[in-house]
Amino acid sequence: MPMPLIDIIAGARPNFMKIAPIIRALEARQASGGSLRYRLVHTGQHYDSRMSGDFFEQLGIPEPAVNLEVGSGSQAEQTAAIMTRYERLLLEAPCRLCLVVGDVTSTMACAIAAQKLCIPVAHVEAGIRSGDWSMPEEINRMVTDAITNWFFTTSEVANANLRRAGVEESRIFFVGNTMIDSLLANLPRLRRPPFWDELGLRAGEYFVLTLHRPANVDRGDGFARLLAAIGAGTRGLPVVFPVHPRTAKTLHELGEAPANVRLVDPQPYLEFNYLVRSAKAVITDSGGITEETTVLGVPCLTLRDSTERPETVTIGTNELIGTDPAKLGPALDRLFASEWKQGAIPEKWDGQTGLRIVAALEQLLHF
Repeated sequence: MPMPLIDIIAGARPNFMKIAPIIRALEARQASGGSLRYRLVHTGQHYDSRMSGDFFEQLGIPEPAVNLEVGSGSQAEQTAAIMTRYERLLLEAPCRLCLVVGDVTSTMACAIAAQKLCIPVAHVEAGIRSGDWSMPEEINRMVTDAITNWFFTTSEVANANLRRAGVEESRIFFVGNTMIDSLLANLPRLRRPPFWDELGLRAGEYFVLTLHRPANVDRGDGFARLLAAIGAGTRGLPVVFPVHPRTAKTLHELGEAPANVRLVDPQPYLEFNYLVRSAKAVITDSGGITEETTVLGVPCLTLRDSTERPETVTIGTNELIGTDPAKLGPALDRLFASEWKQGAIPEKWDGQTGLRIVAALEQLLHF
């Protein structure tokens, strides 16, 4: 009988932090005599080295066995290209299991292609829901989970979401959070970005800002009001803003940002998390960053009306501020008055998730 071959799918920046601990655990088991083998498939959904290539090097991920090189395009164009190219790969060289992570376009597209060829799918970070269908990621999550065989979850909230959808308990594996595995493994390696001294940054005396969601950045007038509120509410402290490619276009049209908002290129993993760990607070519309700030104990202000990671709010350091710029000032006032909550770390966010996933895969594939 051939050794089970697991396809591990990575397509966009958030995926890389999630697959690294799984690959590390698979290789450790292989070194100790385990029989599971994997093939790393990079879809090429993010093709800028700042958005993907740096992550392979910094996180110790091997070069992909296959790069589908789909490149840019609309959501529908990328989905179609990923499905077509991944289907071709599976027809030429099938796998036993398709392992997808997170909620990007590659996650959904590869899950569909695999299932249509009767290849089972396992979804890491399954069951999370924001309830906001205007978010492309929410559609990706729902479609992927609708055709997933085995669900690896980050929280009891996700477990409950899946149970309500009718998923049998035997198919749900509460394993924890691979993003946190990567964070904890790399804490000793975090390093200052090269602009640290140039911007005059000091630990605890600056903010980190990330914005990329269409509701926040695609309309120039709304984006300008949001930036003005951030500039005013942060009381002159530097606001380090790594600019997502999507956001750069709107920023260019605006012409300028508030004086204390300092624009920098997208940062590699080790430099970005150094910035987060040492920040006074993070202002973001991302989901994954709220998990990292929760574990690092850094206050986080999320410019969204909903979150698919409610444990970062109920347990962690995150707070939903909403998209109305007027709500940002009062929240920042509480932060400066030292009235922000302390937060705690959710269950199983302990750095052992990759090991739990590999143990479950060995059980599921009878090895």
